[in-house]
Amino acid sequence: MARIDFYVHRGGHAQAAELLACRVAEKALEQGFRPWLRTQDEAQAHVMDTLLWTFRDGSFLPHGLWNGDQDDALLIGPVDAATPPDRDMLINLALTSAEPVDHWERIAEVADQQPERLESARRRFRAYRQQGLDPHHHTVNSR
Repeated sequence: MARIDFYVHRGGHAQAAELLACRVAEKALEQGFRPWLRTQDEAQAHVMDTLLWTFRDGSFLPHGLWNGDQDDALLIGPVDAATPPDRDMLINLALTSAEPVDHWERIAEVADQQPERLESARRRFRAYRQQGLDPHHHTVNSR
């Protein structure tokens, strides 16, 4: 059964969820996971591609936009992209959950205080509970 963690950024600044997703991805790679960073759309995937190079001084997270044949440590793609093979962790910035849940060892749902994102996260949290899963909630402040 997947461990599901909701990370909700307390601040309301632009790109709070995206920057938090970078921090989650960094930690996931340090722990040996092979994450799939799922974005709402292609535009957000490109934003994440850029942010992963610049979110913190001195950071380097080997990553790439999923095009169907590469094998970067961290792969990024929108909800309508096929999930790459051999991924064991989902970092979800999309407004919908990824099915099936049992495909993943870990799921990190990332949100911020934007009303649409926050309400979507709450719906996904309740849906996981209705499936008999036990999601964990973490409130995160800015560094």
